[in-house]
Amino acid sequence: MRMRKSTVPMRLALPLLALAAAPGLAAPAPRAGTFDTVFAATGEPAFLHAQILYASDGAIHRLELWRDHDRRIKRVTDAALATYATRKAGEVGYTLKVLDLKRRISTVIDRTNLYRIGQFTDWYDLGHGLRHPKGPYRLVAARTAPAGMPRIGRACRWYDLIEGARTTHICWDDTVKLPLLIAPASGPPVWRVTAVDQRTIPSATFVPDDRGFIKNDANRDIEAD
Repeated sequence: MRMRKSTVPMRLALPLLALAAAPGLAAPAPRAGTFDTVFAATGEPAFLHAQILYASDGAIHRLELWRDHDRRIKRVTDAALATYATRKAGEVGYTLKVLDLKRRISTVIDRTNLYRIGQFTDWYDLGHGLRHPKGPYRLVAARTAPAGMPRIGRACRWYDLIEGARTTHICWDDTVKLPLLIAPASGPPVWRVTAVDQRTIPSATFVPDDRGFIKNDANRDIEAD
């Protein structure tokens, strides 16, 4: 699955993480199941903070991710784009606020309106780095890391996600509920977690400061069309 960027009336980049993985320490290979059972968010830590490198359009980008239970997510990409997602516990819908830190533009949009413009971004995508397969697929558990993958100092479980002729290697850390490294079968990794912790995150981290920004209400613009 590919990373992609979402666009709304202004250019909103939501680098949604590709499926592929790379190695951590060896862990017993479980029986493969469905995407939702293998990569389930159930039991995820209350708080998570991760630093990630990912590849897109021939360039390497830096992503910093914060999760607060299943209610708040913050993502900062290349120190240029800050994305804040909030929802009530257990709800499917959410509100997204995106701050373009260079152009000083603040855009707000709800999940419903993202779907209206063809940007099918779910809460799980934002907080866990994986997008659900769109068509038929198979998940195959592996006992060892694929050849040539870099080492990561955490245990993870390896899976091959097979979609037609395409295979993606995924190293899943079931403790923090995050892929540690992602790689296509025929290329280098496209996603790598370089640091992760589960310490309590101050509430202010998830409050966007858009004072002095141009305000863009994408909900109003879309619903007026």
